[in-house]
Amino acid sequence: MRGILQRRESSWLRLVLAVSASLIALNSGRSGQPVESCETKTEAIVARYAACRGQERTEHLKSLGIERWQEAGYRGQGVKIAVLDSGFRGYRQFLGGVLPSQLVTRSFRTDGDLEARNSQHGILCGEVIHSLAPDAELLFANWDPDRPDEFLDAVRWARDHGARILSCSLIMPSWSDAEGGGPVHCELARVIGDGHNRKGLLFFASAGNTAQRHWSGNFHRAADGFHEWAPGREENDVLPWGTDEVSVELCCPTRAQFEIWVDDETAGAEVVHSTSSDRELGCFAIARFMPLLSHRYGIRVKLSRDQATAFHLVALGGSLQYTTARGSVAFPADGPSIVAVGAVDQAGHRTPYSSCGPNSQQPKPDLVAPVPFPSFTRPNPFSGTSAAAPQAAALAALWWCRHPDWTAGQIRNAMCQSARDLGPRGHDFETGYGLIHLP
Repeated sequence: MRGILQRRESSWLRLVLAVSASLIALNSGRSGQPVESCETKTEAIVARYAACRGQERTEHLKSLGIERWQEAGYRGQGVKIAVLDSGFRGYRQFLGGVLPSQLVTRSFRTDGDLEARNSQHGILCGEVIHSLAPDAELLFANWDPDRPDEFLDAVRWARDHGARILSCSLIMPSWSDAEGGGPVHCELARVIGDGHNRKGLLFFASAGNTAQRHWSGNFHRAADGFHEWAPGREENDVLPWGTDEVSVELCCPTRAQFEIWVDDETAGAEVVHSTSSDRELGCFAIARFMPLLSHRYGIRVKLSRDQATAFHLVALGGSLQYTTARGSVAFPADGPSIVAVGAVDQAGHRTPYSSCGPNSQQPKPDLVAPVPFPSFTRPNPFSGTSAAAPQAAALAALWWCRHPDWTAGQIRNAMCQSARDLGPRGHDFETGYGLIHLP
């Protein structure tokens, strides 16, 4: 067992080793101490890091009841899990370590590049699954931004290659009406199945980290036609997190027509104006801009057609002044056929950013998982609802390993029933049916 653990830690330990060696060599040179002592000191540092992270991982698995199931022989064998993500840069270096020795991969991007984006987000999700269900087979797939057709192709590909479980820790708010409906959800539900036969899939998705940057409610028309976020306030300030692109996305379950304005309040100028597009079910509008450092921005919304109606608005890449956590679960997790997984801390309290229901025909979120998750891919642990969804997916693999004749609906029901209730008795809109746990 120790040898297996060491192999899985190898990638992360190499990183620690390199950094530690550089620091110790630098300090040795300054103090006049012999450089030869660097190796011994570095090994001691690595050993302490490894022991600490390994203990954290062991305790995490115990808290979910996983260690007992693994010892009983339920390790995910015979189950395939697809990780749908955008960040797989450098995944080959982790094969046989934090990832299985072999993977099946496919890029649905127009350039066919699985590693196009400089991110390891998907690798981290794969690491979580592999640590909890080490004998499950993994599939990796990505797609172009703003291409729901490619996303659906990735889901179909995973199904056709034998995946019974899918895990997605990305959110695409405008692909839904923000209430679990819309054409993408309709097709996704058709591909996944209703869970009542043995060909159906289980799709786990992160609930989203948008509880503190989402607003929903009825349109409140001011005298000039703009929405009032609060009495006398027609602008909702957005604070960009840096200079990367900010995306302001509005969704509505009715075929209304909205307009979004983003103003640079520092420069006193309009930055972008967007009008919503109709679709078969609902409407959506997206306003994207590249922020300037230290500038303040404001969002204005106007309903151009139809009577007052409810809508959702979320900021990706920035924080909002006026927010509502209620109804903030984002696509794909808001769909009734999807298992939405939120995040709680080690004490079982919902993390402030973890998205909440209700905004679906199905009670949302469905479940929650503890974060952060101890990672050997990098020194920092893996956090957010991104780390929660793959934990639930891995537990489903252990369930299916133990009950291979069960349907997706039976696995989903078993997970909800075995979850540890954290809030008010039964389902609640912050922690769902409770914390994932194996009986």
